[in-house]
Amino acid sequence: MLLGLTLLTMEISVFAQTMEQSNPTRVTYNTVKVDGVNVSYREAGPKDVPVLLLFHGFPTSSHMLRNLIPQLTDKYRVIAPDYPGFGQSGMPDRSKFSHSFDNYAKVMDKLIRQLGVNRYALYVRDYGAPVGFRLASKNPEQVTALIVQNGNAYTEGIEQFWDPIKAYWGAGGSTEREAIRWLTSPAATKWQYTNGVKDVSLVSPDAWAMGQTFLDRPGNAEIELDLFYDYRTNMPLYPQWQAYFREHKPVPPPTNATFRMQRCTCPISGTSPWKRTDTRSRSCFANSSAAI
Repeated sequence: MLLGLTLLTMEISVFAQTMEQSNPTRVTYNTVKVDGVNVSYREAGPKDVPVLLLFHGFPTSSHMLRNLIPQLTDKYRVIAPDYPGFGQSGMPDRSKFSHSFDNYAKVMDKLIRQLGVNRYALYVRDYGAPVGFRLASKNPEQVTALIVQNGNAYTEGIEQFWDPIKAYWGAGGSTEREAIRWLTSPAATKWQYTNGVKDVSLVSPDAWAMGQTFLDRPGNAEIELDLFYDYRTNMPLYPQWQAYFREHKPVPPPTNATFRMQRCTCPISGTSPWKRTDTRSRSCFANSSAAI
């Protein structure tokens, strides 16, 4: 009987290993050092297909992309990193490391070069936009497409919600800094996931619980407040990014639809006044975004 159980266990183990090796949606969790900082990333898909980089937003990490990644691995090598101070990446002391969008872009650039990636499509969301747009405008020949979700490159996108943060930009004092500290609180993190959702019961609380776990690490709130202040450095770059959009038009050609880019009045705040029209749908996209 014992021999039978041993053989069965071995068979199950071999079967599991075979399934894992042949599963195209398998995601690996990796960490490499970039300039002395541990940078973690999720990766899935074959090595010999086009690369798709996924850049997360605030207040989350590559964890926000956990359901999306397996759906893309039939056509893409998907890489989803965590910025320093986010997710599973290292959280270097802010007195020794600049937690800024410019520095994050440099770290991401070095990461993808270290991974041997020199051509890629780029998905950006929220904070991923100022990181990704820096990369794309610096290395336009490397970017095959942009997919933009809630990523801003227009002053029209900085509306009333930003007023307390704008006050912080103007004064840079402790009073204004403390006035926005609530943005790192559990209530604010939950709001990020549930605001505007018709049926909140469909949103897993694990999502905001995971994000808050990282925010609650000692010292992380100060990093996030530094980033809120550093956000002001993005707006002077908007003209540069817009010039990149116009000149390089990083939108892949459609595969089975006729489409053109034309001027429209987009109702979505902070997005481009361009829309993609095709034989199947009409919708507004963020500037130079593309469906994959």
